[in-house]
Amino acid sequence: MFTAKERTETEKTLEKFPLSITPYYLSLINREDYKNDPLFLQSFPSPKEIEMEKHDMVDPLAEDKDSPTPFMTHRYPDRVLLHVSNTCSMYCRHCTRKRKVGDTDSIPNKAALLKAFDYIRAHKEIRDVLLSGGDPLMLPDEYIDWILTEIRSIPHVEIIRVGTRMPVVLPFRITKELVAILKKHHPLYVNTHFNHPREITVSASKALAMLANAGIPLGNQTVLLAGVNDCPRIIKKLCYKLTQNRVRPYYLYQCDLSEGLSHFRTPVGKGIEIIENLIGHISGLAVPTYVIDAPGGGGKIPVMPNYLVTWSTNKVVLRNFEGVITTYQEPASYEAKFCERNCAECNLQLNLEGSSEMASIGIGKLLSDVDKAIVLVPENNRRIARRK
Repeated sequence: MFTAKERTETEKTLEKFPLSITPYYLSLINREDYKNDPLFLQSFPSPKEIEMEKHDMVDPLAEDKDSPTPFMTHRYPDRVLLHVSNTCSMYCRHCTRKRKVGDTDSIPNKAALLKAFDYIRAHKEIRDVLLSGGDPLMLPDEYIDWILTEIRSIPHVEIIRVGTRMPVVLPFRITKELVAILKKHHPLYVNTHFNHPREITVSASKALAMLANAGIPLGNQTVLLAGVNDCPRIIKKLCYKLTQNRVRPYYLYQCDLSEGLSHFRTPVGKGIEIIENLIGHISGLAVPTYVIDAPGGGGKIPVMPNYLVTWSTNKVVLRNFEGVITTYQEPASYEAKFCERNCAECNLQLNLEGSSEMASIGIGKLLSDVDKAIVLVPENNRRIARRK
């Protein structure tokens, strides 16, 4: 199947990035045209992976820098990500954590995870915990149950999420026993990672049905990949099939700046073009949010088509998916409510048991009526430095 040159190139690539493919996923590849097959491109090494570009980074999302304790990333105010495994049943060639996956010597044990749980207990603003990796479902059932039980014992944690590609690459891992364990720890969400309609097979659909029938809300995170799914028709079909299987298309990711992914990256304009062909053409339920996970740890930034044409003090001008231009009249009698964070005397219905007020940050700080800030200045701004 492979020439001697291709075998040599593959072996050279594997010296840096490991290979693992499940027999199930391997069986889905079209062997008659494997070089153009979207499943082959996601699973088999390419010599292009060791062609590093100047913008490639080992850790583009700064997950290690935003790690207050081992195996954890705390980037957003109210949620954390736990790296509970560094192994996967299949190593996707487009993985943003290529620096970590396959490192079997650094899978966290119970002692390491207990330190992470202590951090969560000490930070009561954390209400959402995401289990990621690697793939959390590579762990034994008993260990998964132990992790979920420990997290669920923390009073202020409201939601647990599990990010997994098992329904895609090894749907038989979704067993009755595993589903029974997950069901014990509601509210629990599962995010899958389907990138192409052909990945939604009969076996995958059965696995998704088992999870959905257990009352587990399902979402999907697709990565936009050149030569794999960078086509409006492909993404539209994928979104149709996901919603038919009770999976909400959640994110369409711009491919990250991780090492060895340059051949997978598309222009941002391609993603916007795809979203243009979804909004208005399929149900809003089936339209994912197109995001760029900002290099340097800035988090997910939505990048969507612009439907707001212009605006004035009393109306806005909008356009729809067909190109129809319309206006929306602003209310003439709206009385602005200036918020001074004095909730005790507010006449709005603020019976929000369990809620807490938090200081505004970022753009929200500029929009706040009570905060005195009028500008956000980047660190090391030369103009401001000259003032000093």
